[in-house]
Amino acid sequence: MSESPDNKLTDSLLEYPCEFPLKIFGQQQADFAQAVLEVVSKHDTGFTAASMEMRASKNARYVSLTCTINATSRAQLDAVYQELCDHPMVVMVL
Repeated sequence: MSESPDNKLTDSLLEYPCEFPLKIFGQQQADFAQAVLEVVSKHDTGFTAASMEMRASKNARYVSLTCTINATSRAQLDAVYQELCDHPMVVMVL
C-alpha cells in the first residue's frame, strides 16, 4: 500500500492510466467474442476487436479471450470486471 498526496492509504499497486490485460473465458459459442467486445468497448471506447487475442481449449469446448484495455481508474476496472462476470456467456474473468 502507498500513501496518496492527502495521506490516505491506497490499495492499488497500479498507476493510472495503464495497459491492463483481462482474460475472459467462456464456452465456444458463435457470438462470444462479439458479446465480450461489446462489454469491453463500453468501458474502454478505444478498444478494438483487432487487439483481442483468442485461444481455444485443447478440445475446443472453451475459448479464452485476452483483451488489453487502457485502464483509467480502479472504478473502471471494477465496472468492467463486474459486467463481464455477470454476463451469461462468461464462465470466468481473470
